[in-house]
Amino acid sequence: MLVLKKVFTVFVFCALVTIGLKAQVSNNTTGGQIINQTITTAVPFLRINPDARAGGMGDIGVATPADANGLYANPSKMAFVPDDYGFAMSFSPWLKALVNDIYLASLNGYYKVKKEQVISASLRYFSLGNIQFTDQNGTNTQQFMPREFAVDVSYARKLGDYFSIAASLRYIYSNLASGQAVGGALVKPGQAGSGDISWYFHKVYGEDKPIQHEFSCGMDISNIGSKMSYTSSVTKDFIPTNLGIGLGYTAYLDKHNSVGVYSDINKLLVPTPNSKYDSANATYYYREESSIKGMFTSFGDAPASVQIKTYTLSIGAEYFYDKKFGVRFGYFYEPVAAGGRQFLEAGLTVKYSVVGLHFSYLIPTTILRNPLDNTLRFSLLFNFNKGGKKSGDNNSGISFVDDTPKKAKPDAKSVPANVPAQMPATAPSTTPAPAAPEQQPAQTTPDNTTPATPK
Repeated sequence: MLVLKKVFTVFVFCALVTIGLKAQVSNNTTGGQIINQTITTAVPFLRINPDARAGGMGDIGVATPADANGLYANPSKMAFVPDDYGFAMSFSPWLKALVNDIYLASLNGYYKVKKEQVISASLRYFSLGNIQFTDQNGTNTQQFMPREFAVDVSYARKLGDYFSIAASLRYIYSNLASGQAVGGALVKPGQAGSGDISWYFHKVYGEDKPIQHEFSCGMDISNIGSKMSYTSSVTKDFIPTNLGIGLGYTAYLDKHNSVGVYSDINKLLVPTPNSKYDSANATYYYREESSIKGMFTSFGDAPASVQIKTYTLSIGAEYFYDKKFGVRFGYFYEPVAAGGRQFLEAGLTVKYSVVGLHFSYLIPTTILRNPLDNTLRFSLLFNFNKGGKKSGDNNSGISFVDDTPKKAKPDAKSVPANVPAQMPATAPSTTPAPAAPEQQPAQTTPDNTTPATPK
């Protein structure tokens, strides 16, 4: 009962923090000019977590327990995945209330090459349906299917029993209006490369007690990479470089029931829009910054009252029975300065043998429409172990770093030279030795002389 009170207290505290952040300032005024400080980037679909489990808890995932979809929010969690290999598929309808051909789909898998090392790969595909292009007179010109995708590869490794790190590489492709012309410039597909770095801490307390506790925390800096352009313009757009920090707590009340509470804070590491204009290049100065410089300047390029409103906060909780049936809920809060999304989410999990199915449903809480309003999305997971081994017992495969302890070889110099080599002991023989031949009397010759014994 005491554990449940603690869990409830933590959850209420997170809720109060969320309410306290609702002081909203959406615009900044400089010299009489109103500047919209909502941060926009290219390929925003990279910030959508396709995992339906995360989608049932306010899009939380940095410090939640690892599963096949863990690489989207924090790839370093994959070093703690309990199974040897697996894969997952997810599907999220987009703008379902308006159209039925826009969606986000993903396919990913992982493989434990060593007990401490896991490699993962994923493909995210975002389809924007069928678009009818028109000219300036409204005449239909051609139909086009805008689409974007990202291919990821990551490597996660444990550094001890409780800590892990990971690195990821990503290729991004975005084709929104290829072949069209905007302002006299021909539109082409945008391409970019990026990477992630992350860490994760996970420890279990009270393993020898009736109630066990798990504490986890982590951080993921995602989409560190090049900028993107859809034309030949020198000025390019930032991709959504993001900092995510998460905390998690899980209580195993007994061998069947567990309760978890989690929270994430996210911030886009992209410069905040301002009024400083470069007339020579006909663009704002903040857009001319490099992506790496923009990561660091994003923490101080606006007043603190504006900076605090560029963070998003998520809180969520879930209950599992026998690790086969789970329910969860969560809340996502984004200040108006960062976009203004605010909604509740609920989810459900059903697992049987090696198969798991996650569902999530988004419930809007403001008049601002969300593309996932009243939308059901799902993830299908498959997890396997080698040779019937229990989770975590696998130590087979090929390792990038040799983890096998080396056996000490005897040093020939340490053996004294005057010690004779030991011969293998032989069992005493039980066969009696042959009897010596009886001595025959000496023969004599007729002249009574003894003949010489032949040599």
